Amino acid sequence: MMNMGAETRPSSSAVTAEKAFSFISKGWREVRDSADADFQLMRARANSFKNLATSFDRELENFIHSASTFSVPAIRSSPPTEIEFVKRLRPKLSEFRRAYSSPDFSRKVLEKWSPRSRIRIDLSAIKNAIVSEVEDKGGIVEFGDWERIRRGRQVRFKEFRWEWKGEGEENQKEWEPIKALKTRLKEFEHKNSSSEIFSNFKNSEFVEKVKSSLKAICKEPQESKDVLPLDVPELLAYLVKQSGPFLDQLGFRRDMCDKIVESLCSKRKNQFLLHSLSSGDTSFVEHENINDELDSRIASVLRCTGHRYEGGLWTDSVKNDSEDGKRHVAIVTTASLPWMTGTAVNPLFRAAYLAKSAKQNVTLLVPWICKSDQELVYPNNLIFSSPEEQESYIRNWLEERVGFKAEFKISFYPGKFSKERRSIIPTGDTSQFISSKEADIAILEEPEHLNWYHHGKRWTDKFNHVVGVVHTNYLEYIKREKYGAFQAFLVKHINNWVARAYCHKVLRLSAATQDMPKSVICNVHGVNPRFLEVGEKVAAERQLGHQAFSKGAYFLGKMVWAKGYRELIDLLAKHKNDLEGFKLDVFGNGEDAHEVQSAAKQFDLNVNFLKGRDHADDSLHGYKVFINPSVSDVLCTATAEALAMGKFVICADLPSNEFFRSFPNCLTYKTSEDFVARVKEALANEPQPLTPEQIYNLSWEAATQRFIESSDLDKVLSYSKGVAESSKANGKHIKAVSVPSLMEMVDGGLAFAHYCLTGNEILRLCTGAIPGTRNYNKQHCKDLHLLPPQVENPIYGW
Repeated sequence: MMNMGAETRPSSSAVTAEKAFSFISKGWREVRDSADADFQLMRARANSFKNLATSFDRELENFIHSASTFSVPAIRSSPPTEIEFVKRLRPKLSEFRRAYSSPDFSRKVLEKWSPRSRIRIDLSAIKNAIVSEVEDKGGIVEFGDWERIRRGRQVRFKEFRWEWKGEGEENQKEWEPIKALKTRLKEFEHKNSSSEIFSNFKNSEFVEKVKSSLKAICKEPQESKDVLPLDVPELLAYLVKQSGPFLDQLGFRRDMCDKIVESLCSKRKNQFLLHSLSSGDTSFVEHENINDELDSRIASVLRCTGHRYEGGLWTDSVKNDSEDGKRHVAIVTTASLPWMTGTAVNPLFRAAYLAKSAKQNVTLLVPWICKSDQELVYPNNLIFSSPEEQESYIRNWLEERVGFKAEFKISFYPGKFSKERRSIIPTGDTSQFISSKEADIAILEEPEHLNWYHHGKRWTDKFNHVVGVVHTNYLEYIKREKYGAFQAFLVKHINNWVARAYCHKVLRLSAATQDMPKSVICNVHGVNPRFLEVGEKVAAERQLGHQAFSKGAYFLGKMVWAKGYRELIDLLAKHKNDLEGFKLDVFGNGEDAHEVQSAAKQFDLNVNFLKGRDHADDSLHGYKVFINPSVSDVLCTATAEALAMGKFVICADLPSNEFFRSFPNCLTYKTSEDFVARVKEALANEPQPLTPEQIYNLSWEAATQRFIESSDLDKVLSYSKGVAESSKANGKHIKAVSVPSLMEMVDGGLAFAHYCLTGNEILRLCTGAIPGTRNYNKQHCKDLHLLPPQVENPIYGW
């Protein structure tokens, strides 16, 4: 049994050796296969590099060949320099090509990197050694023997790894061909021949033109460089900063908010500080106020993204910069020539004199009414078939009176004449007829009238500054109607409502109008220059001793009861005996003409009714006394014109005539007895000539200056100019976004409520609106070349 075990033991040891050898052989085969794959990849990359180098060589030769034949005006003047350059360049290039384009290039690379000759191990020898070692020891492999085998294997691998250079500092060494390539490129770059190539070419006229064209086409925004996006702490800091007024109402102290903002921005500030110091920029260090730094940061991000502020939650205002740098003023009125009413004449002169200074662009927006309404409104059967025809009439009428060509734009919006109110009511959204590019400053002549039924964009949202000019005392007119007191009560609050919701500032021509929010009293109307010329002519005739006035008294105005005809007839009828022999000529046309004339005949008054005419007509120059007993006027334009012509004016002692009291030729009365006394005084004396100061106060130049000051336009224009200059100096523009005040929130709520109410046709009709005036009609579309309302403002239903 012992012998049998001894005989089988060597065979078992041989099996063990075979397994060990198989294991080692398998490991070496895997290493060899992996190395072969790596060598193939290296060979492919070396060939690719060689092909690239060959391609570079070919391109360089083409460049040299083209350089030798290249000719532009600047280079053509010095051919010897080019030939010398090519001669000097060719030897260098030949040496350069030899460094990397030799046929043995890839072989040298592979010999340098391939350890194939060093790792060819004779596995059969290893097998024989292991087997012999086992056989010598009787088939038993001791631990020390395996250790010696392992150490021997390590020695061989160490040699292999040293040749492989997979790890260690030797891996960082460059190939000799690459090193030679870099050296040659540096030499080529620093050679004088390169400057000789491009010196004349860079200075050529052709290159300069190409560079300027490329700059004009490709403008890289400098602001977008090196601008990091906003992070969460910055956004939170800006939110806290803008919420300061709201947090103040909740009891948070302002210094606490500032500390929160500072703590949120401190981390970003430190990052910016390090970035600025590393780049040599100390501009960020110079800013000490964290709020200014945050605003500047927000502005820089907005500029790099191309974003422009278009308004926020509460406002939708847009700062529009016109191409010529001027501000734009849009004057919107409720009447137009040839209707000779105050809201047609005075806004026209305002537009002319605002445009005369050439400091701002001006647009006059007037109503366009269809032919059927023109027959009811315009005198002398004047009918216009197109807006262009009416515009021509307006401009000719204006230039005849001002003596200069007014450079302003005239636009039209659709309107409809209301017989009951005797006025033109806008239809549709009037604000849409001023483009967004021109929506800067708006002047609403009669803001309450324009906005009674306004269903469209809020004026203060579209325009940066909105000024309302109150012309008419509507409450006095309404009180004369049936249930007048109740209607006046409602209209008073509606006027306050729309003025507050749609205006930043309201100007009242006199205290005769109702007291409105945001309002001041100032006469911003002037006198047609033709009336001042008549006054100067009258003064010159009187100095020569000639009789300037050959006629007595007259009255001129639209023939409706509200214009003072009721008061005039009552005064003349009451003092008919006291004014015996007194004759009065009346000029006017109107809806109440028949009733007024019938009442005068009933009292057998010495009144001569004549057709209405222009106050500047030559037939009116000879009258010495102008009588105006109206108590409903806000500021009578005819009164100012009569004073400008050097006449006496007799008017009631009312707030509407406060501006005229400073003129010595203005005679006011409080009672009917005073009226009789003033008439006799005027007929018995001669008017005093106007002083230069009085003439200036009546002029449109003075009225325009008063308007700019009282409407805060001077502040708006100066502020915008300062901001523009500051932005130009700093190279940036920051528009502050602030939380609205409580009053602004209330005004916005009123505007929204008004928009909702005016959108209901039933409510519009209940308040006296003309049916179908929420949008313009087909005739307006045809006359003004407008898109149909359903196309302009589509409504998407279910």
